[in-house]
Amino acid sequence: MTPEPGAPDLCTRTAVDLAGLLARGEVSAVEVLEAHLDWIDQRNPELNAICTLDRDHAFEQARAADALRRTDPEAAAAKPLLGLPTAIKDLVPTKGIRTTFGSPIFADNVPDFDALIVERIRGAGAVVIGKTNTPEFGAGSQTFNPVFGKTRNPWDPNRTCGGSSGGAATALASGMLPIADGSDLGGSLRNPASFCGVVGFRPTPGRVPRVPTEQGWDDLSVLGPMGRNVADAALLFSVIAGPDPRDPISLARPPEPFDPVEPLDLHGLRLAWTPDLGLYPVEREVVQVCERALPVFRDLGADVEETAPDLSGADAIFRTLRANLFADKLGALFPERRSQMKDTVIEEIERGLALTGPDIATAQAERTRLHCRVIEFFKRYDVLLLPTVQVLPFNVDEPYPTEIEGQPMTSYTDWMASCYSITVTGCPAISVPCGVGPSSLPVGLQIVTPRGTDRRTLAIASTFEAARATDTVP
Repeated sequence: MTPEPGAPDLCTRTAVDLAGLLARGEVSAVEVLEAHLDWIDQRNPELNAICTLDRDHAFEQARAADALRRTDPEAAAAKPLLGLPTAIKDLVPTKGIRTTFGSPIFADNVPDFDALIVERIRGAGAVVIGKTNTPEFGAGSQTFNPVFGKTRNPWDPNRTCGGSSGGAATALASGMLPIADGSDLGGSLRNPASFCGVVGFRPTPGRVPRVPTEQGWDDLSVLGPMGRNVADAALLFSVIAGPDPRDPISLARPPEPFDPVEPLDLHGLRLAWTPDLGLYPVEREVVQVCERALPVFRDLGADVEETAPDLSGADAIFRTLRANLFADKLGALFPERRSQMKDTVIEEIERGLALTGPDIATAQAERTRLHCRVIEFFKRYDVLLLPTVQVLPFNVDEPYPTEIEGQPMTSYTDWMASCYSITVTGCPAISVPCGVGPSSLPVGLQIVTPRGTDRRTLAIASTFEAARATDTVP
């Protein structure tokens, strides 16, 4: 998405472009920060993407970035994000900046440490200006909470931006930030990217270490990058990816860099397309917009066939393991703080506390069988394509959709199945803008590749992005 008309020039630039301007000395970090803060002052009161702003410290960081360029160009060149403003998702501990997790229980929480992802972002020279809004404890793909309220979609402020990285997606799409981090359990990087017309990348679990983490062996929840295009997401990904011994599932960095994203020849690649995984209802307009991507891939030389992996059982697996995570993370606050939690969080904790050892073992065994079926699927196909989200951005005052194409939703997560079923596979998945339909709202295409092939996921998304930019499809 190109930020809306009226945004300052520096706020419409891509992160890669801005980084180049800064590196060449054509603009200062202070000038870039001032432009973004001025635009935040104009747009954030309506959109509510940035929930906490730390202006004074931001200017200190920007001035330090400019000084480093003047005094030590070699050290400055080693910091790929030097001078780029960003804000950290409010689920991630950030030293000296209020981190609430969207909960009144932590409304006044100010950590005395940075999470590893924040250390890496700061270490690469980014100017951390504050925090982006998120649902309470990240529960649900609709960004609202009792501490900061609701975040709106810049395409239509009466619509939701999705979640749980909703503040990040809105900030990117509106031009308030050039890059942003996010996290993803059931679609929290991909869902808001689709709803806001930006890019959200869920990498292979372990590619971005989670420090601190309550459950080091869990691989449902991941950290990842967001950007207005694939190159920007890859730039941030190159900074936050890489092993750390404190995360037991962290992966070694591959020999080839993640950034820049090299174009990929798609000739001969076997692409599987599915509108619904054969399992879930999807709004017709979403399917129609995504189907317009198929000729683009065919023109690029790929073979496209309509088929899907067998992901039966993904719903039960996800719900069991998700509830177990919530119970482990928040059980100590329950029931004493129950009155300060929203109903869906209480629901998750109670379900998790009621689980037995055999319940969790059954879910893990079912997931192992699903994993084996996915391995077999990717022996026949190189890529899986499907809609990122089953619905268009819905009314900002609705907590979640209650039906899709006439089919009732039985829980607040049902409508997220096109994302969370992919979570269960452990495969990297990216949401890339695909177009708009008659509603003039954005639709994302989800591109999935085999576990561990993160560079290929980015390359295919970038190749599609470039081809679609020259296409006449809106």
